[in-house]
Amino acid sequence: MPDSPERTDQALLDCFNPLFLSPLYDEKTPKPLLAHYTSIKVMEAILQRSQVWFSNPLFMNDLQEVRFGINEGARLFVSPDLLKKAVKTEERSKIIQSAFAQYYSEFNHQDAFDTYVFCLSEHDRNNNDGILSMWRGYGQHGEGVALVFDTAALTLVPTSPLIIAKVTYGSDHDRSSQLSTMLEQWADLAAKADLPDDKLHIGAGAAFAAIKNYALTTKHKGFSEEAEWRVIYYPERDRSGLLKHCMDYHIGERGVEPKLKYKIGHIPGVSADDLALDRLLERIILGPSHSSPLAKRSVERMLERIGKPELKKKLWPSGIPLRPS
Repeated sequence: MPDSPERTDQALLDCFNPLFLSPLYDEKTPKPLLAHYTSIKVMEAILQRSQVWFSNPLFMNDLQEVRFGINEGARLFVSPDLLKKAVKTEERSKIIQSAFAQYYSEFNHQDAFDTYVFCLSEHDRNNNDGILSMWRGYGQHGEGVALVFDTAALTLVPTSPLIIAKVTYGSDHDRSSQLSTMLEQWADLAAKADLPDDKLHIGAGAAFAAIKNYALTTKHKGFSEEAEWRVIYYPERDRSGLLKHCMDYHIGERGVEPKLKYKIGHIPGVSADDLALDRLLERIILGPSHSSPLAKRSVERMLERIGKPELKKKLWPSGIPLRPS
């Protein structure tokens, strides 16, 4: 007999939804402005093509951060007490542990390569100068720009493989403790779901997905000034290959790197039909080392030449007294 409606695979997976609540999916949560600090050259490309490039975190400075989250979560998951709480018996613990190991292996050998992030910094609506540390770290030492996007202009698609999430910060001890708390919540949900033996892999998959999500959205507290948010592409949410055509590469200072080159616009199942770069872009802040009247006029000409003259009214020169070294 087929599963009853309340016991389908999807229904069982939905039992773990509390592990994946995102602030941006809560309609009561104010939608922030998010700034992407970059170079003038990259800004030109983004505006010309209406395209942003997502990077693989394993090729970024966040490599250690992601590895810490994944490996610490995997270590905590195999706790006998946790598994007994979740699935009751030693035999069922072995089944779910084996399934978890399979998900861990698939991530290392397959999904990790095509997991991508686009990084932004939460931006105060009254700030037309940008953040000095962000200019120094990501904005070409003040000679770049900050593209400020208004997330209130986003219509979210719940089935999308792109997820928007706020990064949280803590010490290694803090993050280990948070992972432990999250897995305790997972164990409570698994016990309540009372998964059949042949469906224990669903619980294992939910646990690994929650650990991966945590690893991709947490960083050491030393980075907290960045106030980072991320748009994350999860390949396991894109089994239909809706964004497969965006998979590409870039040759840079570190050699060849995988990239997801996402054209901002309507893609069924990925983004809403009202998505457009010009609608999202709230302002453009010129870096403090590139904000003279002459530099502003030059950028205005660039906008005219690339067919974006309407964006000139969104230009704001930063007033931070930083000059090129």
